[in-house]
Amino acid sequence: MRGIHLSSSFRLLGVPVLVCCLSAIGLAQQPAAPDTKGLPSAPASTDFAQARKLMEQGKVDDAITALQALETSAPATKGLALELGTAYYKKSDFVKAIEYLKKATVADPANGEAIQLLGLSYYRGGHPREAIPLLEKVQGWYPRANADALYVLGVCYIQTNDYPHARGAFGKMFDVPPDSAASYLFTARMLFRQEYDPIAEEYALKAVALDPKLPLAHFLLGELYVYKSRIEEAITEFQKELAINPANAAAYYKLADAYARMQNYEDAQRLLQRSIWLDSTSTGPFILMGKVLEKKGELQLAVLALKRAASMDPNNPMTHHLLGQAYREMGKKDEAAAELKLGQELQTQQDANP
Repeated sequence: MRGIHLSSSFRLLGVPVLVCCLSAIGLAQQPAAPDTKGLPSAPASTDFAQARKLMEQGKVDDAITALQALETSAPATKGLALELGTAYYKKSDFVKAIEYLKKATVADPANGEAIQLLGLSYYRGGHPREAIPLLEKVQGWYPRANADALYVLGVCYIQTNDYPHARGAFGKMFDVPPDSAASYLFTARMLFRQEYDPIAEEYALKAVALDPKLPLAHFLLGELYVYKSRIEEAITEFQKELAINPANAAAYYKLADAYARMQNYEDAQRLLQRSIWLDSTSTGPFILMGKVLEKKGELQLAVLALKRAASMDPNNPMTHHLLGQAYREMGKKDEAAAELKLGQELQTQQDANP
């Protein structure tokens, strides 16, 4: 985790306002409550009932087999291309999904669901340029797409280096004007997630220039500078964030991480305690506290902090790895071996299922 020197995944943490509604699920986003009002519903034909039930049960291959049988016996069945395209989309076979969804859009050019799924298939198949015109046509929610098309459209713009249109898409997604400081900040966050770091920095700086007191703008700059190992600049930005929002637990945590990277463990410990006082539900500060206390030689306290983190998230391999190190320094060989072994097993599981 970047916040504790461990993994790049922590670059997304500490920003609940921006990210909690956008938890990544790979290449597409899961909508919390799709709004389907005014959108055409999928055909309710009994021909597709069995296949849809199989897909709902996660038996996508069986659903495809059933639909292929229907294709053999009644190839002219209305809506069959959309059903097969949807099934292949759910299987992540985007080549086949595109093949059938193209047929569906030819058969019914006004079918928004087919257009959206075709655009998403192009996107997830690695063809953002082809996805853009389709997703521009249809930006509402369709339940079977299992994706926020507006978010995907913004990502497609990023991947094709069309940053102004990306800003427009994300501004619309968050209901803010495209030229506002908030729109620049939202786009900077998305750029950072997509690892477009120089443009993310440019947009974050623009957000600050438009509104120096915009919450989380300095926070994002601090994260960027930590990622670029520009630690002193990161410290300055996190301090600016805390001047704007002194109750931001994540900013104390990130600032503590920056101090820890400079081996300033006293200030890191002081800031981590503030973060924990403000929010005792996050494991990151407890893990970093354990690491800082271990560096200071306060092994008993380090173990207490790490045990607290392990009780909150028992499947975090780094927590157990750090516990193993602390026990080893304390001369507790059996406890150290058990924790190090568990940490390694959990890490292997995570590597196998990223």
